[in-house]
Amino acid sequence: MADAKVIPFDDDRSRPGGLPRAARRRPPVGGTASVSALPGQADAPPGPEEPREGPGDGERGAWDRRIAGGLAFLRRRVTGEYDVDEFGYDEELTDQVLMSLLRPVYEKYFRVEVKGVENIPAEGGALIVSNHSGTLPLDGLMLQVAVHDHHPAGRHLRLLAADLVFMLPVVNELARKAGHTLACAEDAERLLRKGEVVGVMPEGFKGIGKPFGERYKLQRFGRGGFVSTALKAGVPIVPCSIVGAEEIYPMIGNSKTLARLLGFPYFPLTPTFPWLGPLGAVPLPTKWTIQFGEPIPTDGYPLEAAEDPMLMFNLTDQVREQIQHTLYKLLVQRRSVFF
Repeated sequence: MADAKVIPFDDDRSRPGGLPRAARRRPPVGGTASVSALPGQADAPPGPEEPREGPGDGERGAWDRRIAGGLAFLRRRVTGEYDVDEFGYDEELTDQVLMSLLRPVYEKYFRVEVKGVENIPAEGGALIVSNHSGTLPLDGLMLQVAVHDHHPAGRHLRLLAADLVFMLPVVNELARKAGHTLACAEDAERLLRKGEVVGVMPEGFKGIGKPFGERYKLQRFGRGGFVSTALKAGVPIVPCSIVGAEEIYPMIGNSKTLARLLGFPYFPLTPTFPWLGPLGAVPLPTKWTIQFGEPIPTDGYPLEAAEDPMLMFNLTDQVREQIQHTLYKLLVQRRSVFF
């Protein structure tokens, strides 16, 4: 068999031995070198002058990919090449921007611990029913991050919000983009039938605006409208208990005059707000726990069950008692408000 040859495109007959090693390794731009090797001959390891990947090359590559992804994201936002559903939900903006903004608060500030997230079905509709507290509705946002980041199937939570949310400038647009919708039975049922995970906090303003002395004592759950919605859609109800939100803004008073002037359901007075101005609006860094309980199935009931007031009352009471019992259990297990 003939000896292996290296045949460069710019053969220099006057130079002994042909081209130098560097030229044999790197052919001129636009050309290639053809090498035929003896049978069984292994490729030689790169010489000391071969370019090697440095310790920072992988990190630079990751940054390059992030920058490229960010530029592509901006291009889609500018050109309008993104999808928004009938409720105004922008999944890409939520995943790429809104969750990224909330995640440091969730992980570093409140240090949320999640339990039982596997109780949320991997597919199909489900109604998460949770307690509500904290003066400002941060518990709903942290609940959304918990489902988004921890559910094995990567599910998204669609929260039902009060009409006040959609009356505030900027907040209205962000709420729609994040997947929130008005807390009405029609919207909730449509989402559930589409197979979405929907979140509702039946205490409403009664829960979020209750005095600090009544913390972790559930208020009335209304007339059981969420149970009727779950029965009509045939989806399970997942009770959820949140500990830690009650102490972020200890509400020691309520200025009803200011609330009436501003059109708010209450105007909170806390140990820091409004006495410290904007600084008083910073929440206390409490330690949170979010626990999802065993789902309560509703698909075994007949269609007319949604019109049975006694059944709705019993199921509403069952969900409320399960959430309250879990709250007490988590409080007993908690070592400290802040740790």
